[in-house]
Amino acid sequence: MTADASYQLPPLYESLTWLTPLSEERAAHLVAFLSDPVPAEVLDMGCGWGELLLRVVASAPQARGHGVDSASASIDRARQQALTRGLLNRVTFDLMPGLEAHDLRADAVICIGASQIWGPPVEDAQPLDYAAALRALRALVLPGGRLVYGEAVWSATPHPAATAPLAGRDDEYLRADALREQIRAAGFEVVDDDHASLQEWDVFEAGYRDRYARWLEAHDARHPAAGQVRRHYEEQRAAYEEGYRGVLGMAYFCLRG
Repeated sequence: MTADASYQLPPLYESLTWLTPLSEERAAHLVAFLSDPVPAEVLDMGCGWGELLLRVVASAPQARGHGVDSASASIDRARQQALTRGLLNRVTFDLMPGLEAHDLRADAVICIGASQIWGPPVEDAQPLDYAAALRALRALVLPGGRLVYGEAVWSATPHPAATAPLAGRDDEYLRADALREQIRAAGFEVVDDDHASLQEWDVFEAGYRDRYARWLEAHDARHPAAGQVRRHYEEQRAAYEEGYRGVLGMAYFCLRG
């Protein structure tokens, strides 16, 4: 849910470590997969504020990293974090549409929740084009390289209360088994895969809503936008808890090219 122009919410990175339902334990597993053996180049498509990429580069001292995202605030945060962690000499973050990164190739690639780069615009509310994303990612992964691919899937049969806050359609996402078939058809070997737990989802959604709570704490209850912020908080809570909780999933695949 986006904020109206009448108020500005705190940035998500103040409430969330990851812009995806991801625990520290799962993140450590993904970092280990990408960093051992040590890659020469790590590419993160749709890197957000770069947390996973920075951790991979920190754990693989010889590696260089490159993150790409179309959100300027996220890129600014990623660059600041690279500087803070002493990694600015080995990591670059570029503000660009993902489609412009077609000539970037690496032996370790990350793409989590960014398949829409290669599909129809999100505003069109069309099914997610996993196949187009996987074809593009296959071209970015050097032969024998590794890919961490994380994407939304249906964990249960979608119903109207679950789809209404999303694109409103049952075919927006695939089930995990159907996605696994597309992954293999794209030429990847599945090393392992897993799904975000309900606890990971609960933590993520609570963090996502936290920016509304933080805004309300920082502003007088009589602020002209206070009622709107409270309403948006409640809409987001209800969309998840009474809608897509347990239905919308997140699958994480560790793949070899």
